[in-house]
Amino acid sequence: MRSRIRRVLALTIKELLALLRDPASRAVLIGPPLIQLLVFGYAATFELKHVPFVVYNQDQGQLSREFIARFAGSPTFDLLHVVHDQHALEQAIDDKSVLMAMDIGPTFTSDMERGKPTHVQLILDGRDSNTAGLATGYAQSIVTTFNEAQIAASGASPPSTVLIDRAWFNPNLDSKWFIVPGICGILMLLVSLLTTGLSVAREREMGTFDQLLVTPINPTEILLGKAIPGFLVGILEGSFIVLATIFWFHVPFTGSLLGLYLGFLCFLLATVGIGLMISSLAVTQQQGLLGVFLFMVPAIVLSGFSTPIANMPKIVQDITLVDPLRYFLIILRGSFLEGGSAAMFWPQYWPLIVIGAISMVVASKLFRSRLG
Repeated sequence: MRSRIRRVLALTIKELLALLRDPASRAVLIGPPLIQLLVFGYAATFELKHVPFVVYNQDQGQLSREFIARFAGSPTFDLLHVVHDQHALEQAIDDKSVLMAMDIGPTFTSDMERGKPTHVQLILDGRDSNTAGLATGYAQSIVTTFNEAQIAASGASPPSTVLIDRAWFNPNLDSKWFIVPGICGILMLLVSLLTTGLSVAREREMGTFDQLLVTPINPTEILLGKAIPGFLVGILEGSFIVLATIFWFHVPFTGSLLGLYLGFLCFLLATVGIGLMISSLAVTQQQGLLGVFLFMVPAIVLSGFSTPIANMPKIVQDITLVDPLRYFLIILRGSFLEGGSAAMFWPQYWPLIVIGAISMVVASKLFRSRLG
């Protein structure tokens, strides 16, 4: 057992030294992540598509129903359902089933009819700050249209309805709070895939793979020696980006470090396994690099980083279930914005563990078959 550990450790050190000594590998691991962090952090923006919302209508008068109908009939907003208490309204925001919740007070209709000012509270999910900000603008335009309709119907100037909006989890709707934590996931995906996806191919291309096979190291130990550097580099890269997110971009970290780093390990288990699958199939580094980007681009698109998964076609939503980045983005944004704990992220941990276990087994079989 001790000799096996020493062999794996020796191979791990050899792999790390190969990465650090090669100028091209150092450039890939350090340069692109820094550039992408700065570019995405300062330049990335998103567009609004659909806004699901719930309503807590304490009034039930004609004008309140007409007010709700204005939102429900708009192509911008989709009324999910009507709730009947404040707790259900808050829960809808907490569990991310809606982006917006509307609270109409019990005197809405009577205040409008008496000529008194009336207010409607909008509660927005600030975890998606860009969408929440755009939703506020669309909501305000609908309220303006509603007020104009009341003026035209009465022939006078009745009091207008005033929206009072609050954004939970991201009070200032700062887009960096939403974007930058997601960049951590993309860059960890990139680094871990490149580290492992090119490792075996690099050995074959340099002519050292056959030398490795005649050593006492068995195929399982070789895979472990190739996998561990991916974990180490990924955790170091992720830790650096988390520190930059907190201290450079000033995104508050409100969650649990334990929960976040458990997410790191589960995510790296999945991505390292996928990287080893790619590396086991590739004969040259060029093939390995092509395989990495062939997987990475769809993984980013399907992760929900830029396009909400709920807006994708049903068959595409099903495909996203095998995308490890989908689950890791929830862990990252939940750790920064929601104060998430390890227990909260269990629904994201176990799919990553399953993806990692399957990919590791497949990588091992592919590796053994290539040796045969």
